[in-house]
Amino acid sequence: MLSGAFLNINDFYDIIYIFKQVRDFELSMILYGHDSTVSSIRFSADGRKIVSASYDNTVRIWDVTSGKQLHSFIGHTDKVFVATFSPDENTVVSCSGDGTIRFWDINTETEIMKFERYSNRIWDVDFSPDGKYIVSGFLDKTIQLWDVQSGIEIKQLLGHSKGVLSSQFSPDGKMIVSSSNDKTICLWNVESGEILKQLEGHFDSVMRAKFSPDGKFIVSCSLDKTIRIWNIKTGLEWKTLKGHSNFVNDVQYFPGGQTIVSCSSDNTIRLWNVKSGKKIQKLKGHSSSVICVNRLYNSNLGINKFEICKSTLMFLQIMLVYFIFLKVKKCLSN
Repeated sequence: MLSGAFLNINDFYDIIYIFKQVRDFELSMILYGHDSTVSSIRFSADGRKIVSASYDNTVRIWDVTSGKQLHSFIGHTDKVFVATFSPDENTVVSCSGDGTIRFWDINTETEIMKFERYSNRIWDVDFSPDGKYIVSGFLDKTIQLWDVQSGIEIKQLLGHSKGVLSSQFSPDGKMIVSSSNDKTICLWNVESGEILKQLEGHFDSVMRAKFSPDGKFIVSCSLDKTIRIWNIKTGLEWKTLKGHSNFVNDVQYFPGGQTIVSCSSDNTIRLWNVKSGKKIQKLKGHSSSVICVNRLYNSNLGINKFEICKSTLMFLQIMLVYFIFLKVKKCLSN
């Protein structure tokens, strides 16, 4: 399953290492550039570029094949927590502890727009599938929906009783799922801004909630050490996946929706069969917490990639390790 895998590791806080797996992992590439800890990393839709966010207040773009830094965006005045590509790959959006969301033109390396919510940390940001909107989650319990073209805040979603840790659009862009320190998951109607369902069952903060590829289920992970799968139509918990011995920090569906990958403060990464709810594989040997996981599938390249970041601290603290898993017929140079 992991044949042709790549690992991207940041062992010294500001250096990203890429490892290629043939049978065992071997060092393939080292990416240098950030002056402080790396907090997030995302692939472009075509899988040829990576965008990274860092506590050095910068956002950077890298070429996956050569490992060269292509762009560096400077403007945030505090730690950058998340950066991600727009669907058309011409823009990057980032959110920061400085209370701003900033848009960067990839071609000109300039800041083209800024949304401000000063004195309020912004933990997460996500583009709608059509690129017309972004959704962001805030420490002050609110979720904001913004129109990208006008820069106007068009909706404020109210319902969580504590800080919002994650927010994501559904594959069709009609719904938003959010997770919170209040132990709940909320499902929202984008057009009306109303709560469709509130999912309860976790016993501690819900770190992440993500849609399945077909938009029919939600997978969530929590500080209660569990992963839960929810049926959107019924609003009921369908399965609970148990096995991690510490906080589960992030979770993600594989393309096709039959496999889930999770990462935890128990220093492991686990793959799960959705139908049976059983563990498929455990990747261990890490000396500190694994904080986040992200995947990209590009059918044109035949690539199934995962990026996983590892940290010595808990939620949104020092990012030490990123892994990129690829299921490939050819190497990334293609």
